[in-house]
Amino acid sequence: MATPETFTFFLVPNFSMMAFTAAVEPLRSANRMSGAELYTWSIVSRDGQPVQASNGLEVVAQHSIENIERCDTLLICSGIDAHRFDDRPTMAWLRKIARQGGVVGSLCTGTHLLARAGLLGSYRCTIHWEDLDTFAEDHPELEVTDEIFEIDRNRITCSGGTASLDLMLHMITLQHGAELAGKVSEQFIHERIRESHDHQRMALQSRVGVSDPKLLAAIGEMEENLEEPLPLPDIADAVHLSTRQLERLFKKYLGRTPSHHYRELRLHHARLMLIQGSASVLSVALAAGFVSASHFSRRYREYFGRTPREERRGAG
Repeated sequence: MATPETFTFFLVPNFSMMAFTAAVEPLRSANRMSGAELYTWSIVSRDGQPVQASNGLEVVAQHSIENIERCDTLLICSGIDAHRFDDRPTMAWLRKIARQGGVVGSLCTGTHLLARAGLLGSYRCTIHWEDLDTFAEDHPELEVTDEIFEIDRNRITCSGGTASLDLMLHMITLQHGAELAGKVSEQFIHERIRESHDHQRMALQSRVGVSDPKLLAAIGEMEENLEEPLPLPDIADAVHLSTRQLERLFKKYLGRTPSHHYRELRLHHARLMLIQGSASVLSVALAAGFVSASHFSRRYREYFGRTPREERRGAG
């Protein structure tokens, strides 16, 4: 009988339970569906102690990094505040595993740790869409994509959530065939195995809850131009409407003005940068299309009920 494929999951405090379980469960199901032990897995934490996920539940670790010398495939599982995790022994351990030739990867925001350990220099990589912009800005030297997962030689990065399921189904397909992967997918009532190039985010129509094509096109223009906001007449021209017609569409379907909606998009974009990055408040303000830090702070407090600095302190 062939030796089982072994996965090692390294859990970082506040890891995403969804990303973790969506990766482990397909392995369990593949064993069950095949009637053979195709996969084994183990859980590792920094000190061998249980690790609390972002939902407050704890997962028991079987090993600490000190007693794991080698991994066939290591996947870092993280979530909230991964960009703040900077433990030197962990970084050294990750580099050691990589030097030994094992596959080293990440789920959700674990890409932050791979980058900090210097393990992504010549590899394509991805990360959860909420972290995508700030991660790319922090690491301009890396080739960062918005794919749901990337497999580039002996590096794996996955955007997390249910994309972990698609990643594992893809790997099961490569290792044991599409028929088994299909059986596993059906067990989880997962009607379609997504490919790596599928979009991370829902279609704009589903996110906004409207179907008017011109309104969706206008919102798309806004989302693509957050740092340098377009004048309203330019957005209207781009979707072949008058300014007045565009205002009526926003009022009818969203109950607000185009300017109000555009500002909310920019504020939410700024909030992600504050929570997940280290750029100054002024830099965040400019990246979200505000002309000054004071104007940005005033608008931010009006909308979120706290200042940008308070937001960042709360995230820390």
